[in-house]
Amino acid sequence: MNCLFCSIINKEKPAYIFYEDDAVVAFLDVFPHALGHTLVVPKRHMETMLELRDDELASFWKGVRSALEVLHRSLKPDGFTIGINHGKVSGQAVEHLHIHLMPRFLGDGGGSLHSVIKNPGTKSVEEVYKKIINK
Repeated sequence: MNCLFCSIINKEKPAYIFYEDDAVVAFLDVFPHALGHTLVVPKRHMETMLELRDDELASFWKGVRSALEVLHRSLKPDGFTIGINHGKVSGQAVEHLHIHLMPRFLGDGGGSLHSVIKNPGTKSVEEVYKKIINK
């Protein structure tokens, strides 16, 4: 397997790692969209959240929170945008699960997650709900 993030986890490629525990590695994105833009990556290779095992959930999210705390203490942003590009169609460029932590500052010109896509489809919310609960 030739995975960029696995190479970073295994210390084969350099990265600006500022947090690491048994479950995750957190490092600065080298193509940042915000000051302190960070990627939090599980150490076990997986492409999406659907591959995260039940026994890995708590430690994964604890690592995400710990990296967030480091950013909050050091950069003192006014907020964060936290997101996951889940699958290629959503913009996932590296096929290894990763969470984006983007520190936000007043007047930074960024939008909310609601600004990413504006395509609600043609079905009503009720129709979508019925499709979900019938499966």
